[in-house]
Amino acid sequence: MLVGLRIENFAIVEAAELEFETGLTALTGETGAGKSLVVDALLLALGERAGAESIRVGAEQAEVTAVFDVAGVPAALAWLDENDLADGSDCILRRTVRADGRSRSYVNGRPVAAGLLRELGQLLVDIHGQHAYQALLRPAAQRALLDRFAGAGTLLDAVAVAHARWQAAGRALDEAEASAAGRAQRLEQLGYQLDELDTLALGAGEWPQIDAELRRAGHAQTLVEGAAAALQALDEDGSGAYGQLAHATGQLQRLTGFDERLTETVTLLDGALAQLTEAVSALRHYLDGLEVDPARLRWLEERVAAVMALARKHQVAPAELAELHGALRDERAALEDVGLPRAALEQAQRAALADYEAAAAALTAARGAAAVRLADEVSECIGGLGMPGARFEVALLPLDDGTASAAGAERVEFRILANAGDTWRPLVRVASGGELSRISLGIQAATLAQGEIPTLIFDEVDVGIGGAVAETVGRLLRGLGADRQVLCITHLPQVAAQAHHHLRVSKQAGEAHTATAVERLPAGARVDEIARMLGGLNITERTRAHAAEMLNAAQQS
Repeated sequence: MLVGLRIENFAIVEAAELEFETGLTALTGETGAGKSLVVDALLLALGERAGAESIRVGAEQAEVTAVFDVAGVPAALAWLDENDLADGSDCILRRTVRADGRSRSYVNGRPVAAGLLRELGQLLVDIHGQHAYQALLRPAAQRALLDRFAGAGTLLDAVAVAHARWQAAGRALDEAEASAAGRAQRLEQLGYQLDELDTLALGAGEWPQIDAELRRAGHAQTLVEGAAAALQALDEDGSGAYGQLAHATGQLQRLTGFDERLTETVTLLDGALAQLTEAVSALRHYLDGLEVDPARLRWLEERVAAVMALARKHQVAPAELAELHGALRDERAALEDVGLPRAALEQAQRAALADYEAAAAALTAARGAAAVRLADEVSECIGGLGMPGARFEVALLPLDDGTASAAGAERVEFRILANAGDTWRPLVRVASGGELSRISLGIQAATLAQGEIPTLIFDEVDVGIGGAVAETVGRLLRGLGADRQVLCITHLPQVAAQAHHHLRVSKQAGEAHTATAVERLPAGARVDEIARMLGGLNITERTRAHAAEMLNAAQQS
């Protein structure tokens, strides 16, 4: 529920800090005092449009902060958690508007888009009156209210699940049909590709071998000349490296008799001679095997060229052709295994549709029965609210596009017949703000047990009524306040007297500017305010007595 509202430099409100409680709170004051500014400020905090005109003259920015306790509002708690904005049971909405028209929105101290603020606001407050922000005018809200009144939550879930399954079965069939031609075309393409790869038959690990062999064969002459020159340098008639190393080793060997410290050096040279001997032997063997077979060279050149050409065609590295070959074989095998036949997919779709139609029919039946009960209860209620000839109707209509949805096979429309002989009109087309407010009040009274939004605000629901009807409106609002928080802007003493709490809005004119103030009225001041509402400027002891009597009667009801 709404716990507090702080307003700074908004319109003609310089600063106001209000605290709210459960039950019915009446906001009263002289005409033009700015009673609706409280609602307008709250709307700003809830994400409604903001402009520079919202700022008090002379101020740089307007700021509104609304504090809610959402401990008993599961939908709001879930929304906050989903958007990573949760902060226990507290929910603080803050909105600032600067002189250049720019605004900023915050939830629990974290900046958010105004659109998100509006989403959250619709879970916290429902404002009834001459404002666009009104849940009961939204088709989705009307359908949800009827479903709650019908207790159709389980049926609605079943319809949503059946609809999802039906849609999934339809998509599977569509995909199967759409992919048939594409599958055949792809299989044909795979056939050509695999024929080429099968003909090439490149083995795993073959490419590095043939690539290296071709490079060697292509440089055979250079390799022969270089290896021969190296061999000559190492072992050429004893003048090569081997002969010189052997001579040096022998000289040092003789000297070890005079100085045994040379023994380690001789040992190292002996090892080097052994390795050099192996190197010379390996070079001779290498030279013996360097003869190039012209036929083998031609085969290598053709093989490498074929591999390179196919690699370019498939846009892969030559070493990846073998892996690609295997992947294409797997793809062809998968495409040849077409899975469920078309007949099975069609049967699955028909079964899913039948399940959906059965679930939707059950939901439609529950909605139809609830629509009659709701229409009767609301019609009876608004008849006592100054609309004696009015009738309320809940119509179940075909969906606009003719197709079923996850929310059922029909749309819901609230309609009103204002007077006998008139035509039924959708609730959204009710022209009179006062009528709309009273209809909304009647709907709220009839569906009190199914309501989820914790705070209801009625802005001038008493337009055009008085006497016994005004007292009926007051009692209805007080009844709503027994279970939820209700704020009502009113000019009728019969309504204000029924409130559990009373706020008075007054305009204070100074030499430099005019400001609006809001104050909570204690019991004695409430008598004065209701007396003013009864008698205007002509307040007598009799008027005050009447006001006290009204208050006492309301508190005892």
